[in-house]
Amino acid sequence: MTRIRLDVAIIGAGMGGLTAAASLRKAGIDVTVYEQARQFTRLGAGIQIGCNAMHVLRALGLEQRLRGETFYPRSWNNRDWRTGEVLFDMIFGRPAEERYGAPYLLAHRGDLHAALASLVPADCIRLNHRLIGLEPLATGRVRLVFADGATAEADAVVGADGVNSVVRRFLFGDSELHFTGRIAYRTVFPARLLQGVTLDECVKWWGEDRHIVMYPVKPDRSEVYFVTSQPEPEFSAESWSTEGDVAVLRAAFDGFHPQVRGVLAACPAVHKRTLVDRDPLPRWGEGNVVLLGDACHPMTPYMAQGAAMAIEDAAILARCLDGIAHEGVPQALARYVATRQDRTARVQRTSRENRWGKGATDPDWVYGYNALTAPLADAGGSSL
Repeated sequence: MTRIRLDVAIIGAGMGGLTAAASLRKAGIDVTVYEQARQFTRLGAGIQIGCNAMHVLRALGLEQRLRGETFYPRSWNNRDWRTGEVLFDMIFGRPAEERYGAPYLLAHRGDLHAALASLVPADCIRLNHRLIGLEPLATGRVRLVFADGATAEADAVVGADGVNSVVRRFLFGDSELHFTGRIAYRTVFPARLLQGVTLDECVKWWGEDRHIVMYPVKPDRSEVYFVTSQPEPEFSAESWSTEGDVAVLRAAFDGFHPQVRGVLAACPAVHKRTLVDRDPLPRWGEGNVVLLGDACHPMTPYMAQGAAMAIEDAAILARCLDGIAHEGVPQALARYVATRQDRTARVQRTSRENRWGKGATDPDWVYGYNALTAPLADAGGSSL
């Protein structure tokens, strides 16, 4: 019997999962989001919202809210770690908005997450639901089993559950993460602590084997964010809740430009995490189950495109499922995968190189992409 209205289960309530939920609901599809955390928390981190991601967020009705909560940068300025020499100035602001059709914004991750969560009704989100099993049914639907004994069924399951995706493991077994041998320290703190230190709008300071990116995350510049990348191969924790030693961080950037040292001197506390990614996956799903975002294409943060790729995924997924009957789900998911794989693999590889912005860079292929109008692949007989 043909179902009149699709229902989709999304595993994970991060940026990708919530964008997928909002996009699918807009397409008239019923959605339930399952999240293992007991509550949403406001992480102390910044996020760069590229013009490509803003096309999707605008279509979901978030542009005005985000413009009011975020910083609108003139550029992403790349500088030499010691002299401050400009290596490449990637221009944003009004010129980028006119060129790409959407703004480039610098935000607090918590603000973007809260904005996305506001689009999904509370009764569509199930917190404290840890997935422990997936079972394809004879009807073509999928049965989900959770750690507390609860079960559910859906026409399709979307694994948006991050770099250590349980859904990916159910589909393809365990696979190796690529450990870069590097870590990132990051934090957000009040700008009043800078005590006269000048902070440019958005700067990446390039060292010989390490770098630091710094920018405001509020329109009034009241909060400052920075994130680093530096060698520390013996550290392997993957949680952003691990506290870092500020003294060790400052020592790692001793000799950098006075602006960098000034920001680090003002920083009261940091968290740290190992940096990992994966090689592009040849398959993203099976049957009525598919992956999205970091679950299928985790990447290093060096292009600030990880969340943007998940947001693009969500928009393409919604387009592919729009108007599809239950029987058409596998082919629609295959079309989504065929549309997304080449682009996300290119971003993964480019980000891993960590040369984005260090010299002359062509940003058009990244920021000029619009997931709402980009051509959809002809999946044909393609598999997931």
